Amino acid sequence: AQNTAALAAWKEELSRLEAASARAMRTSSPERDGDRTHTEVQGWLRDLGHALGFDVWVATNDQSRPYGHGRLGDGCVAQLPAALAGAGGADTVRFIDVLWLEREHQGAPSGRVAGAFEVEHSTSIYSGIMRMLDLALGAPDAAVRHLFLVAPDNRREDVMAQLARPAFRRVTDLHVRYLPYGELERHRESMARFGSGMRAVEAISQALH
Repeated sequence: AQNTAALAAWKEELSRLEAASARAMRTSSPERDGDRTHTEVQGWLRDLGHALGFDVWVATNDQSRPYGHGRLGDGCVAQLPAALAGAGGADTVRFIDVLWLEREHQGAPSGRVAGAFEVEHSTSIYSGIMRMLDLALGAPDAAVRHLFLVAPDNRREDVMAQLARPAFRRVTDLHVRYLPYGELERHRESMARFGSGMRAVEAISQALH
């Protein structure tokens, strides 16, 4: 209970930072290829998750985006598993960019999240962290195992600088890791062919502390 209350207070603090960041970003010029690159990386994660034997959830607002010869949501689960859909914060969790879900023996998606990925191409990382928090706070016990911020290689210093803020002092408690685009692009095909579970993704990601 104490841990949940502390995370809830942290979430409130992040919400204030997110509002300030949103105001600042409205005064800056967005990157023109942001949506395209964001969708492309989501597609890499979708395909890799399938190759590694997971069911995949794509953010509800991105499922209909064109990707390849179809849509980003093709082949993905259409609804969150009941264990996640009925948990606290589910309305936010639906907007996490990509979730890898463990399968039950019968082949149906379980409520256990093998991996959660927030793709941060050009935006603040605050929204992604807040969605991760909702997942961590609301999901069933032991449902969340691996949380990743996926960002361009040249955003590493920016991500680390933002995470140095006092509001992120407990980010290591959630074991959120940084996954650079370049590492994902270079290794995703070999991981899809020879990888198993989350081990390979952990190996190419970096601890955020």
